[in-house]
Amino acid sequence: MLVLSRQKNETIMIGDTIEITIVDVKGDKVRVGINAPLEIPVHRKEIYDAIKRENIVASTVDTEPLAAAAGLFRQARTRKK
Repeated sequence: MLVLSRQKNETIMIGDTIEITIVDVKGDKVRVGINAPLEIPVHRKEIYDAIKRENIVASTVDTEPLAAAAGLFRQARTRKK
C-alpha cells in the first residue's frame, strides 16, 4: 500500500484520468473528492462489498422454475403443430 501525506486542496493523480483531492480535514475526519471517468465505478468499500454479495446471490438463483416454464412453453409449441 502506498501511503501519501496531503493537505487540504492538494491532489493525488491515479493514472491520467483519476484525481483524488483532499477537500476538508476536521478532527479525525477527512473529506475526499474523486474525479474519475464515468466508466470507472467509484464506491465506498462497504457499498462495494454489498454489491459483490448481491451479485453472488443473483448468480446463484434457483433456475428450476425457469426450466419448468421452458418445458411448458415447449409443450404448448408441440401441441400447435
